[in-house]
Amino acid sequence: MTIQLQDIVEQVAVAEFVCGTGPSMRAVNAVVTEIARTDIPVLLLGESGTGKGVYARLIHRLSAASSKPMKKVNCSALSAESIREQMLPSLHPSRGEEGCAPGTLFLDEVEELDPGCQRILVGFLPDGEAKNGASEFCLRLISAARHDLEEQIEAGRFRRELYFRINGACLRLPPLRERKEDIPDLLELFLAKHAAQLQRPRPTVSGETLELLLAHAWPGNIRELEHVAKKMVALGDATFALDDLRVAPPPAPKPAETPAIPSLKAAARYASRRTEKELILKALERTRWNRKRAAQELQISYKSLLYKLKQAGIPDSNSREEI
Repeated sequence: MTIQLQDIVEQVAVAEFVCGTGPSMRAVNAVVTEIARTDIPVLLLGESGTGKGVYARLIHRLSAASSKPMKKVNCSALSAESIREQMLPSLHPSRGEEGCAPGTLFLDEVEELDPGCQRILVGFLPDGEAKNGASEFCLRLISAARHDLEEQIEAGRFRRELYFRINGACLRLPPLRERKEDIPDLLELFLAKHAAQLQRPRPTVSGETLELLLAHAWPGNIRELEHVAKKMVALGDATFALDDLRVAPPPAPKPAETPAIPSLKAAARYASRRTEKELILKALERTRWNRKRAAQELQISYKSLLYKLKQAGIPDSNSREEI
């Protein structure tokens, strides 16, 4: 029986649910369900508060290593000595009669590794060349970073060899400001969670309150939204809870004699791009994210599809062999 993503999310932690119903999160979730069942290393990219830790736990729960523990390591606190003493035994555990017992290693804030730590990890992490189970590396590897590692490589702050070892498949988690269609559902989830935890009534959210929340830039992303929801429950009044929420003032209305009339051509281009993105997502979902097959369905070239994916901001996936 196929395990549904929603079922797994509920088993892992409903209170930390970060999946959404908008196009960007549907794309991410479609990739997660595929790569989680493989053993390829996963790199999660996203701003602070976008749910990288939650998705790491979700991938672990969906993987073949779900019955084993997931070890989280904060890379900003690592030193060369601590890697040798604490991490290396976990990277290559001893083999028993039944072989290697796999688990999951989650390297959080991997971009914070100092050069010495990066050099050590390059020597111990597999390079993907081992065949037929010959590798002694027994853990499923998941890494997370707040910054684009390719930029860090260009700046000389991150080793290219290490990047290739941790980036078997890359998932980019969009910031909340780019997925505001998910805010109402996330808010209801967090209000229910904290009302139950604090044993307080669940506040009612007015249309005006929701408009304020949708107008906010959310620099702290989902984590900031949850803090606001908890404050709303604790105070029992949304007005007081939102007093210190920095919301950009609404733009001043245009004078009545010079109303802002959108360009018909611009509106048509916007509608066309939106429809195109939806069609691409549906084709990718039907082909289980095989981009070559999706391009054939859409009757465009493979290079054109790759360009449109990048243009639409749809996360890339290396999770399926494209033949």
